[in-house]
Amino acid sequence: MPAVTRMTSTRIPTRYGDFQLCYYTNTIDDKEHLAFCVGDLSSAESVLVRVHSECFTGDVMGSRRCDCGEQLDQSMAKVAEAGAGVVLYMRQEGRGIGLLEKMRAYNLQDQGYDTVDANLMLGHGADERDYSLAALILRDLEVASVRLMTNNPAKITALEAAGIKVSERVALEVTANTDNAGYLSTKAERMDHILTNGNGHAAKAMQTEEMVPRATRARN
Repeated sequence: MPAVTRMTSTRIPTRYGDFQLCYYTNTIDDKEHLAFCVGDLSSAESVLVRVHSECFTGDVMGSRRCDCGEQLDQSMAKVAEAGAGVVLYMRQEGRGIGLLEKMRAYNLQDQGYDTVDANLMLGHGADERDYSLAALILRDLEVASVRLMTNNPAKITALEAAGIKVSERVALEVTANTDNAGYLSTKAERMDHILTNGNGHAAKAMQTEEMVPRATRARN
């Protein structure tokens, strides 16, 4: 039976405030999954939660090809402001295919394929992430129900199927740029992400910043 074990936790001061960082091992994979926590979560209702999948290129290096780094920043800030909440950092790089394959997918995107087709061409699913470990970590933290920061309805469905009540969806959108407009459009059009500020359509998203479009640009 799948299980998680909290190995240790420690205080992590950040620019948003102090978080308690919990380190988890599990019986499904050999990766360390993390929970950044604020406040008293014991049996709390409607806790503000972000289930964030690792993105080395966006979270660490500031890549403009995706919206991951900005979403992580927003999530940390919102949880800190709320005074209670969790940011789960799940080691599911590249929607579950890993960094190497994500980089190969990027090369295909630069040839004109979108993010879904690139994954499929490499023999992967469009999204291979699994949220069962996220649900187990939330249970370990005694979180009874969540206000989930996401634009992805599939994430809500997966958590609820794993026994986590999602009482509300909290939008988590970023301003599109010329490098990720196509990627955001694909999320909306092919992966059913809910994008309400125009980011779901590349042409509209491009108008959100004053930039000169490149003559030829591959879809992200």
